[in-house]
Amino acid sequence: MKKTSLSSALMIAVVGAVALVGCKKKEEAVTTPPPAASTPAPAPVPEPTPAAPAVTVTSVTVGNAAAADKTVAPLATLAAKDKIIVSIKTDGTATNANVAAKLTYQDGQVAGEQSVALNTTAAETTNIEFTKPSGWPAGKYTAEVTVDGKAAGMPQQFEVK
Repeated sequence: MKKTSLSSALMIAVVGAVALVGCKKKEEAVTTPPPAASTPAPAPVPEPTPAAPAVTVTSVTVGNAAAADKTVAPLATLAAKDKIIVSIKTDGTATNANVAAKLTYQDGQVAGEQSVALNTTAAETTNIEFTKPSGWPAGKYTAEVTVDGKAAGMPQQFEVK
C-alpha cells in the first residue's frame, strides 16, 4: 500500500482550487438601465362603500287581526286557534326583495316560515299570516324577520295560551 503524505494531499487540493477559480468566467459589469420616463402614478381606486340596504324594516308587530290599512294591534298573548299575523313595516325602495318571517317555538323548533317578494318605492306594511287548523301548542314563540336573508327589525316574543 502506498502512503500519500499530508503535504502532497494539500498541494493537490490547492492546485484544484486555483484551477477552479481560474476557470470561472469574469462577470460582466452590470449596467443599470437609464431611469424610465416618469409617468404619473395611477390614481388610487377608492374602496367601494357598502351600499345601504334599499329597504329597511322600521317595525315588526305580532297580532291576530289586521285593519284595512294592514296595521296590526300588538298582542303579547294569542289563543291556540288564532291566526298569527307578523306585520312588517318597511321604508325604502326595492324590487323583488325577499321579506321573510319565521316563528320559533320555545324549544328552538321552527313553527312556521314564509316569505314574500316586496316591490316598493316608499313606506309600506307587509303582513305575513300563519295558521294552524289543529291549533298552536301552548308556549312562548319568537317572530323573526329577514330581508334578503339578513336579520331585520327587532324579534318579537309572544305567548300562546
